Amino acid sequence: MEEGQQGAITSSVGGEGSIQDVPETVLTGMDQEIVEVGGEWTGNPEDEGALGWTAFDTPSSDDGTVTVLLPSDTILDLPHQSLVRIISRSDNRSYLGIVVSGPFTEPDGLRPDAPIVVTATVRGRGNILISKYHGRVQVELIGEELEGGGMGPPRRRPLPNSPVFALTNEETARILKTKGDIRLGIAESHEEIIVKIPTDKSVLPRHVGVLGTTGGGKSTTVSGMVNQLQNAGAACVILDTEGEYTAIHEPTNDPRMEQALTRLGLTPSGIENTHIYHLVGRETANPDHPDVIEFSLLFSEFSPHALGEILEFSQAQETRYFQAYDVCKALLRDFGVFPARNNRDEEREAQELDELETGFPRMTLSHIIDIASVFLHVVSHTDGDPRPFNRVFSDNLDRVMTRVRAVNPGNDISWRALLAKLWRLHRLRIFDSANVSPIDYANMLLPGRISIIDLSDTDSREVTNLVIAQILRGIQKQQEECYNAAIHSGDHPMLTMVFLEEAHEFLSAERIKQMPVLFQQVSRIARRGRKRWLGLTFITQLPQKLPDEALGLINSWVLHKISDANVVTRLRRSIGDIDEGLWRRLPNLAPGQAVVSFTSLSRPLLVAIDPTPCKLLMVE
Repeated sequence: MEEGQQGAITSSVGGEGSIQDVPETVLTGMDQEIVEVGGEWTGNPEDEGALGWTAFDTPSSDDGTVTVLLPSDTILDLPHQSLVRIISRSDNRSYLGIVVSGPFTEPDGLRPDAPIVVTATVRGRGNILISKYHGRVQVELIGEELEGGGMGPPRRRPLPNSPVFALTNEETARILKTKGDIRLGIAESHEEIIVKIPTDKSVLPRHVGVLGTTGGGKSTTVSGMVNQLQNAGAACVILDTEGEYTAIHEPTNDPRMEQALTRLGLTPSGIENTHIYHLVGRETANPDHPDVIEFSLLFSEFSPHALGEILEFSQAQETRYFQAYDVCKALLRDFGVFPARNNRDEEREAQELDELETGFPRMTLSHIIDIASVFLHVVSHTDGDPRPFNRVFSDNLDRVMTRVRAVNPGNDISWRALLAKLWRLHRLRIFDSANVSPIDYANMLLPGRISIIDLSDTDSREVTNLVIAQILRGIQKQQEECYNAAIHSGDHPMLTMVFLEEAHEFLSAERIKQMPVLFQQVSRIARRGRKRWLGLTFITQLPQKLPDEALGLINSWVLHKISDANVVTRLRRSIGDIDEGLWRRLPNLAPGQAVVSFTSLSRPLLVAIDPTPCKLLMVE
């Protein structure tokens, strides 16, 4: 700086025209004015405790949501899924909302991608030059609080600059309706709010879908639900296709689960009163379990229509099967096998029989093979007499031949193909065993009993589906008896929950058109069961293979990580109340996280599912 310029500045500061101190009288007058108008400005009293304020709307604003701006010191106080109360400026309407997006941080007065902001962040050692910033969240309006209490739909929107307050944990739990007797986990961003669901007729007798990719935590969710349901006095049946639940009577020894349980103040423990069932001639995944029960199937319990679908009969094979079935049925009547002679109850049962639901009582697979073999003997013009295995036919061969010859039998090719399938089924030796009893469903459906149907050693999908179809039918029949007995005696009906693992193998979208009768059976079980306290839980890692008809049976959902965008899009058409923010998070959920939507909750929530205290085999 030149010497002349420096002298000029000095004279302006300290010379004759320099800046003077404010006179004392002026300051005193200002103090008096402040006192007269009520003191220094401390903000609006109605804003005390506010974490943020609503912003102006923009052309991109959505109906039902508002943007809230937060000072930098309250950003961490309003995490995702927080419930808030908004007191609209001027009209004093009170709105309740939930944070569905954010919190995000933005620099004050600058764009986040402004060069000065980027440079200050990257080059400012230790963020010395970082800009001041604020927070932003998107809040979806849940409803408007009414003067007399309660809540109605939001008919208007909060005005700009309206204060926003966080609800207490007690208020949040009450509004979200997280109370119940079945604990699922902890609401994300609300460490003190435990998400529970009640076992009442509007919730769990309705049907549940537990979906997610491998490793997402489905098995943990299911085992935790089973544990909680047992504590509530329900009976649980797990159709376990992989055998992973056969060790749940033991405490977990997984270090990750043990650590997670410790953080929640819980301890590893097994589930008591568990019983393993496995098909005759097959092994269980846990032979060391203290109560292993072998069972056989009853051929007479199978609807001939459903059996044909499961065994994938061709058109010709189906025709031949029903010819043999009808003749066999007539002969069992002729010989007094069923209905027994002069037995009016059995006569009435035979007249009321619905073959879309069940088969013909006391008919065995051996009976059908005998009659089909006689048909083949006739159409192939084999020399001599046929030799049925069952004495009821061999001792009355003339009557058998008369019945068979009264039917147009077709050609021998279709009969040979049918007999090949029936003999293959017979060689499995899973039907009508003389040494192994069928399942005692009355014993299975006792309060607090956990029954695990171990299907890990079945030979094929067809066998697995045969077992599942018969067990579902048996459970439904027994549950109806239990329900009617409870109503008659004035007792509360007992809840029974059936968990169907790998549901897509039983109800695949590819095969549903070829299995209309089987699906109708499941659909009837679902509809009737819901009214009689029987709930189904469909579990699958491949929800894309479930048909729309099956998804339509489900009322409540536990959605673990699902990465397939097409699957997410399809689920969005079936589940209408999950907000956009939760759908966006679904592909990136961590193991154990789930989007939970139950009819008891006021809205879907992101939940950290409780770790399982029991041992799982082949855990995801």
